[in-house]
Amino acid sequence: MGSAVSGGSAAVAFLVAIVTNYVTAQPPKWAENTVLVWSVFGALAVVSLGLLFWERRLAAGEPGGGVRPVPLGRIAVGGHSMNPPAVSAPVRGREAELERISILVRGGGGGMVVVCGAGGLGKTTLAAEAAARARAEGQAVVWIRWRDDPEQLGQDLAQAAHVLGLPDSRLEEARTGRVALVDAVWEHLAAVTGWLIVVDNVDAPARVGPGSGRPAAYRGWLRPHGGGVLLVTSRDTSRQTWGPKADLVHLQPLADDAGAAVLLDAAPHAGTAAEAEALAARLGGLPLGLNAAGTYLSVPTSRHRTFAAYRHALGAEFADLLGAEHPAAAADPAVARRVVRHTWDLSLDQLDQDGYTLARPVLQLLALLEPAPVPRTLVTPELVTDATGLPATAATVDAALAGLHQYGLLHTPEPDGTGAGSPTAGRLQLHPLVREVTAHTLTRPEPTTAWLTAIDAHLARAVGATRDMPGRTGWPTARLLAPHLPAHLNRNTPQNFSSARSTLGSLADILRSAGAASEELLLRRHTFDAENRVLGPDHPDTLASRTSLANALGGLGEHQEAAELHQQNLADHERVLGPDHPHTLASRNNLANALGGLGEHQQAAELHQQNLADHERVLGPDHPHTLISRNNLANALGGLGEHQQAAELHQQNLADHERVLGPDHPHTLGSRDSFANALGGLGEHQQAAELHQQNLADRERVLGPDHPHTLASRNNLATVLNNLGEHRQAAELHRQNLADRERVLGPDHPDTLTSRNNLATAQARLAGTGRQRRWWQLSRRVRG
Repeated sequence: MGSAVSGGSAAVAFLVAIVTNYVTAQPPKWAENTVLVWSVFGALAVVSLGLLFWERRLAAGEPGGGVRPVPLGRIAVGGHSMNPPAVSAPVRGREAELERISILVRGGGGGMVVVCGAGGLGKTTLAAEAAARARAEGQAVVWIRWRDDPEQLGQDLAQAAHVLGLPDSRLEEARTGRVALVDAVWEHLAAVTGWLIVVDNVDAPARVGPGSGRPAAYRGWLRPHGGGVLLVTSRDTSRQTWGPKADLVHLQPLADDAGAAVLLDAAPHAGTAAEAEALAARLGGLPLGLNAAGTYLSVPTSRHRTFAAYRHALGAEFADLLGAEHPAAAADPAVARRVVRHTWDLSLDQLDQDGYTLARPVLQLLALLEPAPVPRTLVTPELVTDATGLPATAATVDAALAGLHQYGLLHTPEPDGTGAGSPTAGRLQLHPLVREVTAHTLTRPEPTTAWLTAIDAHLARAVGATRDMPGRTGWPTARLLAPHLPAHLNRNTPQNFSSARSTLGSLADILRSAGAASEELLLRRHTFDAENRVLGPDHPDTLASRTSLANALGGLGEHQEAAELHQQNLADHERVLGPDHPHTLASRNNLANALGGLGEHQQAAELHQQNLADHERVLGPDHPHTLISRNNLANALGGLGEHQQAAELHQQNLADHERVLGPDHPHTLGSRDSFANALGGLGEHQQAAELHQQNLADRERVLGPDHPHTLASRNNLATVLNNLGEHRQAAELHRQNLADRERVLGPDHPDTLTSRNNLATAQARLAGTGRQRRWWQLSRRVRG
């Protein structure tokens, strides 16, 4: 580059010399040839101009090297404040994030931290509080607001470096093109410590510059190489965007207690802490929504003046309270960030500009589903096209979901222990406020009518596909589909009522097999209520649904309500179908089981005795329902203390189950479990333990380690080991089982409570054994 520039200058000087000599001196002989002189003059002029243009091209940074000169005056003068915004209220629920940033700032090693997350999570507020704390600790703080202008960002960072001591001589080198300004700035920032520079709202990182590409290359304006800390806020949460050296602080919604504190800060007289917490939960812990609610409640002229009233009003006035328009929101991104409805539009607009054209319609589709995780397999190109009419492929749908995830609008929750988060059942979930605002802003009645019709068709297909999956593979997806099915039935009443309730029934059956009692109960109750309303209380389908509902309640330990439903159902079955109908016999069996669950063993045994005789007469001795009836009679006898008779019936029943259904059928495994329990009642603990050990292995293999029946087998094995004096092994099994039941069934499920009690018993026996052993050792020493 140096030779080209000096060559251009020499050519100009030579031309000047020629002209000067030609005018003022005695011309040489060759100069008398006019054609020759002007030809040489013209050629030198062309060469000179060419060299000058080449010099400018090099200085402009075109291929071949060079840097663009920069206007020094703009750098030195600035033109806007670079002070951080004031934080007007305490920052709640972000202490861990603030301490993480403070440690980096105080450490002195420099670096780059990116506070990222969806719009409305309070990234700017967090950065402003971090800046205030850094300034209080003596750090030099500079605040830069990204204006979607790479050149302006460069000027601002140069000004920040100038404030931090970048000499004018170095700026002059950048001005004249002898060094790239970005390199001059970062060479100086790398040599200076004790500073925090905040670049706020970098929502389009690929446009930061200089040049194009993501900041992850660390050759542009945002680098992790400074002696102080560069703090960036952005909606882009991707590690690919920010690179391996950036410390990503990914913000989540506030916890309910922190959200309540935000509301109480803004409106301290609007209600109790509990009422504020309920409103915070309703708003999903989104700081932007909490601030909007707190500001509204703090205004004396507002119609709703309490947390409870505001929360109640959200049901009918959601769009007015949180989704309201602002006159300047559509044109001013700074205003849009402060309006709940518009804040996510900025991200969707950015995604659309970046080529993710399906991001907005996919988000709208997800918003029309229930506020629960959605199975990834439901969101297919066919669903998108059927609903929106837009062409979609697997690649474009994947890209849309990835873009929504990158900007924090869509989450993929971690596995929850039920199998619903397994690789075969990927999950998608919207923040509740993102979902609600998006659903409210859709045009009505179209496109939602057509969209919901498509959603319902694909929900039914998804249930059918789940039902056809082999073994346990469909169970995780079934759990995820369950919350979305009640609305499916509501939308299809009465147009497609029969097919819709069949869809719910199919999924409920899968959930029963999976041991997902809570999800099954949701569908059973909704189906029964709909059939009772549409078909009437005496319709056979309504009676069958009441039976299924009562059985699901019994599975959750709600024996009293289950018994009442079974009692009503038995009377209705006998009246409508007759005493010998298989449904009537099943109803009597179910009532007896519910009574046994309530401890009414004598009444339960009498009903089971009658039912077994009727089953053998009507269906035959080997019918599966007859085998179930014999098993249940034996259980009732065991409850009455008739352990010998119970054990004999269970032994007969186990042999019949293995012969009729096979050794791995769930009913056979249940029969073996019952026989082992009966042997335990007879004091045959060793034989009982062997059967329980075999049954646990078979249930883990057939049903999976987290199925409630598997957990019951482990509980029974631990109990019989305790009776054999193997207290340590029993306590370990009970401890494992309690953790699994809390994770799978919840902390308040009856089986979980039983596990907690059994663990306490095993630990007490283990402690007692230890005390007894120490007493025995002490007494031997005394006697010795």
